[in-house]
Amino acid sequence: MIRLVQALVLLMLVAVLSGCGYNTIQQKDEAVNAAWSEVLNNYKRRADLVPNLVATVKGYASHEEQVLTRVTEARSRVGSINVNANDPASLAQFQQAQGELQSAISRLLVVSENYPQLKADQNFLQLQAQIEGTENRITVARQRFIKAVQDYNTYIRQFPVNLTAMVFGYKPRPNFTVENEAQIQEAPKVDFGTPSQPPQQQQQPQQPQQPQQQPAPSNG
Repeated sequence: MIRLVQALVLLMLVAVLSGCGYNTIQQKDEAVNAAWSEVLNNYKRRADLVPNLVATVKGYASHEEQVLTRVTEARSRVGSINVNANDPASLAQFQQAQGELQSAISRLLVVSENYPQLKADQNFLQLQAQIEGTENRITVARQRFIKAVQDYNTYIRQFPVNLTAMVFGYKPRPNFTVENEAQIQEAPKVDFGTPSQPPQQQQQPQQPQQPQQQPAPSNG
């Protein structure tokens, strides 16, 4: 009888452990980590292209100092952030910095439209193609990360998996926000037109006054 009870208890423990979702939590958590690594790799790829892009544009448009400086500073801010993907504030700061870098690069590419020789430079054309390809990779990587986080968060909230997650300290992970994502993907609007100056009225040259003729003296 005792052995039968022990066997029943063992079967119940096996059933509980198999249904607690612990192993699946591990799989989904690793999927999130892998997706995040892909995001970081693509962001790093873009940052690595910036110095060569700035140097190439500067060779043809050195007087565009303000635009060139913005790109360099934005890249520096991105490199100075030690992002923690599990911290919502850190992820938001990282997201904002990456958005500023994308905006600065977009402005730099817009400026290049004013320099035909730069647009014909093979090195610039290759860098431009690599930038565009990297932006597409970033978009895909972000989407995969968003889906992986959503899948993980949804799973650990389900009963009875939520009990297992609570026991082992697994919490919902922060994600990219839709508002920031839309803002980052929006191309910056750049207006290179100079404000029109009101035409100055030209002063009419003054005509020299004719000296008044004195009446001729009368003979008499």
